[in-house]
Amino acid sequence: MSALDGLYQEVILDHSKRPIGKGELEAAAGTLTATHHEFNPSCGDEIDLAIAVDPATGRITNLAWEGQGCSISMASASILSQLVRDDKLTVDGAEERIAAFRQMIQARGAEEPDEELLGDAVALQGVAKFVMRVKCAMLGWVALEADLKKVAAQQAGA
Repeated sequence: MSALDGLYQEVILDHSKRPIGKGELEAAAGTLTATHHEFNPSCGDEIDLAIAVDPATGRITNLAWEGQGCSISMASASILSQLVRDDKLTVDGAEERIAAFRQMIQARGAEEPDEELLGDAVALQGVAKFVMRVKCAMLGWVALEADLKKVAAQQAGA
């Protein structure tokens, strides 16, 4: 195992042991909220991911999740939470990160991921080698994508 692989494994284990964003959503009055449940029938991983979005700025003001599953799915949700919080992502920024993460997973190591865009999420790049684990890594990201669509629908209906 290379030093980089070891570091990536350490990042995944750290996030799975001390998850960021796990808990109930706290949303300020006037924010748009959405919650989505994702389930991976192949291994039993599941997650409920909720967001709050400021309708005036499009900024995700909070993201919280509850879930159970393997260390990959839980670490991925934690890394996603940290990315949203630390980068103070807007809806557009979150969509850009989701697309970049999906591309990284689908590329199966054939191209270098944008580390500046994905942060610690690049630690999950090696998951792409294990087809049965891809959905585990994508679980939280797919839930966020669904939440963003729900928020967009709320805004369109307003």
